[in-house]
Amino acid sequence: MDFETQVLFFFSALGAFNGLFLSAYFAFFIKHRNRESYLLAGLLLAVSVRVTKSVFLTFDPSISNTFIQIGLGACALIGPFLYLYTRESLKPNKTPSWNWLLHVVPVIVIMFLLGYFYPYRENYWMWQRSRGGPFGWILYGQWFLYILFSFILCKKSFVRLFKKGEKLSDKEIWIVSLVCGIFIIWLFYNLVPYTSYIFGAISFSFVFYLLLLLWIFKRRNNTSFLVQQVKYANKKITNTEASAISSKLKHLFEQEALYKNPELKLSHLAARLDLAPHLLSQYLNDNLGKGFSTFINEYRIQAAEEMLKHEHHLTLEAIGQECGFKSNSSFYTAFKKFKGQTPAKFKKSLV
Repeated sequence: MDFETQVLFFFSALGAFNGLFLSAYFAFFIKHRNRESYLLAGLLLAVSVRVTKSVFLTFDPSISNTFIQIGLGACALIGPFLYLYTRESLKPNKTPSWNWLLHVVPVIVIMFLLGYFYPYRENYWMWQRSRGGPFGWILYGQWFLYILFSFILCKKSFVRLFKKGEKLSDKEIWIVSLVCGIFIIWLFYNLVPYTSYIFGAISFSFVFYLLLLLWIFKRRNNTSFLVQQVKYANKKITNTEASAISSKLKHLFEQEALYKNPELKLSHLAARLDLAPHLLSQYLNDNLGKGFSTFINEYRIQAAEEMLKHEHHLTLEAIGQECGFKSNSSFYTAFKKFKGQTPAKFKKSLV
């Protein structure tokens, strides 16, 4: 290889090899490994193997047919693992533990059969979209469909990304970035007829290091968002403690209407309950199955609903502020989330 080719090989392979390393890290070395961490490891492995195949096929066309078929199989698994990881991150433990097999096993079986009966070397044109190859179109079409399904899962996060006054959580930022990154890689591989085959591999290196920087930045801020943590594994809230917390919460929210404070935070509420913030968070998540903001907004929306029914002289903005919402947009968003319609439509329906 000349120097320019060596540089191109280095940068195109760098992301792939580091992706393989990070895949092993999430699969075997992080603490509290769970379904989410394994799915992320599977996604990184699938993309890294696909990209490694691209790199070696470009710079060494004589590589074995088996390696090529493994790379094509990995390509077919990128979309499923992206979708499964996105679903598990946003809706943890909402599906049976074996559900992921329905998306992965059929793909592996089909790709094995195609590789056996129509190996890449002997049926080159069938894998090339530029030559009308059906397998190539199916492969990249399937990948795109799973990207689309992943986008639908986090559609609300994408919408909130461009709304003023809306702030995404660290987990949402990560998922949105990951879906966009995988789409960019897919796009570059589809631009091969107009650019170069190696651009797909280089795009992965670019995306990989952007995501890696995002991860490092968040970890420095002590935010763990790549994998779902096993919280409070060594301490369970007893039934007696849960009952006491429930009673205190009921008093604070039904008697004192603490939810009307727009600056109310988890730490403030925990102090009123004489609890550590992590114990309050544990109670809300484990015993009530909801996060802090959902718990607060349920009370706010319930109060807003009563005011809309009886306080006809107040504007919608005044009602939202009275119930504890900082802005009109946050009031509308929360009301629509819980009631399926805007406050304005709800008010009209009362006439």
